[in-house]
Amino acid sequence: MYTTRSTTYRPAGTRAGLADLRGLLNTALDILEEAAAGRAGPVAPGGPRAAREAAGRVLAGPLLPDGPADPVAVLHELVRPYAEWAVDVTHPAALARMQPPPTAAAATAELVAATLNQSLHAWESGPFALELDRWVVARLAELVGYGAGAGGTLTSGGSVSNLMALTAARDDVIAAARGRYVFQEGLIDIGVQPVILAPKGIHFSVARAARLLGVGEDHVLTVPVDRHGRMIPEEADRILGSLPGLPGDQVAVALVACAGSTDLGVVDPLPEVAEVARRHGVWLHADAAYGGGALFSERLRPMLDGLALADSVTLDLHKFGWSPASSAALLVRREETLISFGLQPTTCLSADDDTCAGYIGLQNTSLQTTRRADALKIAVTMRTLGRAAMGAMVDACHDLARHAAARIAAEPRLELAAEPPLTAVLFRYLPAAPLDADAFNGALRRRVMEEGRALLARTHIDRGGGRTRVFLKLMLLNPGTTPGLLDQVLDMLLAVAAEQEAAELRALGLDPAAGAAREAAATGA
Repeated sequence: MYTTRSTTYRPAGTRAGLADLRGLLNTALDILEEAAAGRAGPVAPGGPRAAREAAGRVLAGPLLPDGPADPVAVLHELVRPYAEWAVDVTHPAALARMQPPPTAAAATAELVAATLNQSLHAWESGPFALELDRWVVARLAELVGYGAGAGGTLTSGGSVSNLMALTAARDDVIAAARGRYVFQEGLIDIGVQPVILAPKGIHFSVARAARLLGVGEDHVLTVPVDRHGRMIPEEADRILGSLPGLPGDQVAVALVACAGSTDLGVVDPLPEVAEVARRHGVWLHADAAYGGGALFSERLRPMLDGLALADSVTLDLHKFGWSPASSAALLVRREETLISFGLQPTTCLSADDDTCAGYIGLQNTSLQTTRRADALKIAVTMRTLGRAAMGAMVDACHDLARHAAARIAAEPRLELAAEPPLTAVLFRYLPAAPLDADAFNGALRRRVMEEGRALLARTHIDRGGGRTRVFLKLMLLNPGTTPGLLDQVLDMLLAVAAEQEAAELRALGLDPAAGAAREAAATGA
């Protein structure tokens, strides 16, 4: 305990601080229970305007007041509206994003990590946290099928994992071809133009990584896909074979494969793609941020056959994994490829006395220096649930997706984009002509969210002829949802859509009862 002129500072990890923490935690839990009891849907109604107004009322005061305030009062001032306006990820109609409800054990581990505030950049910042982090990374590497010599790091999410993977790919491939490291000399001095290949439908973070790495979005080459959205390995082979003949000194550094795309759940033919990558000396990166959940399921795991052939894998445990964000990982088949981030050998032939004595941190395996101890909540979650339970939870979500798909396919006014290989279900409502289906579905989504009835995502799907259509997305990551609850959500969506359709037709001076047939709407939208 430290006393200043204005207040008493009681760190959370001291005996006095832990007593304070217990009382404040009970206050916070009381607030969360009250907020939960007052919810009628997955989010408070009113949409963006109401959320801004609520925030404006609460945040009218200064961030840093002149004097101290009672922490209980501050919790009531800030935690209460935070909870009241939080998305209820446990609600069956919270279907928009990849935010599964975390386990209570995981949330507890998060509190412990925050209380003890360990870091991973140096041994003296968190000795056990470092060992736990290394152990979790090693076990996750085994989960994807990597053997001895694998490595990796925990990250804040799939976007950072993809950025790090493509950084390692750029440096590793160019070093092998030219004997020189980009991270030392830069692209101009080495005189090459890196090229990345990826299928249509890959996550947008790949293009963003190309920007940040100096590759440029124009040098992310799209590999054609088949009618199921899967990369065609022969097309990747063709493009890679044509690169030496293109203008400029281009070097293909990475071939990125989907291992569960966020829209359609597409998994590229990983063994065949890996063969192409090896033939051309290109780094293969597999983005399994979402699809990696299939690894827990005996039913779905065969979808990811060949994942261990990739040079790197992105994996998110805060999608499938029921751990709070951030709980993500970049895993690499060869640990030494993390040299781009400063990884150095730890033998005593080339290390200082601290390193020889085992005082080693993880600052050289990550983009971050100070880094929170995310491994604790991952380890607590996985050990608490166990393999069988996690597999059953994944299967339950997959069963919900198949149930939703069957229900949607049976509804005359709904169109299913495709059968879901994982747990994302894409569909749209088919309004009567002359209503535009894209505008209608966009408005339908906004309406149910503003009314607090449901949270849905939206995306654009290629329906042939170079034209895309707006589709709504159900993201099913809550194994506590039942088919009956999901039916209630779909019933509600159909009812709201029918009301909206009638209102829009009347606004055009048309009789809703004399609307055009479904086929006319589908072809004329």
